[in-house]
Amino acid sequence: MHESLPQSEFPCIGWREWVVLPELGISTIKAKIDTGARSSALHAFDIERFQQAGKTMLRFKVHPLQKDERTCITAEAELLEERQVRDSGGHTELRPVIQTEVCLAQYQWPLELTLTNRSSMGFRMLLGRQAVRQRFVINPGQSYLLSADQEK
Repeated sequence: MHESLPQSEFPCIGWREWVVLPELGISTIKAKIDTGARSSALHAFDIERFQQAGKTMLRFKVHPLQKDERTCITAEAELLEERQVRDSGGHTELRPVIQTEVCLAQYQWPLELTLTNRSSMGFRMLLGRQAVRQRFVINPGQSYLLSADQEK
């Protein structure tokens, strides 16, 4: 006979959820919750650097919806740093890093995102370990536990 474990104080999310990146103008993007990835990543292309008020800024484009190349959002964010990131294939890439707010259901928090071209990947965004630790419990057998399935 097993004793029941105390219920976690953290909300439970599925292995994929819909999130919002309000500061980037992205009202919905499907994110894969990837505990195998340390950092979070956003599909971005046509990344340009520019200076504004003494800060290095990035202007980039995002196709937020999978299999939709027509919907395109242009966003701007301050460059935090550049970071060497190893992808799932074992290749290392120097990626720009930004910080922005992410919203998942009623939860909102600051998130560091690396920018990279994910057009060949199954998801336009990954939420890595650092983004979800001490915030959520992940149920790998479920999807969209906190966000409504907006797939059409």
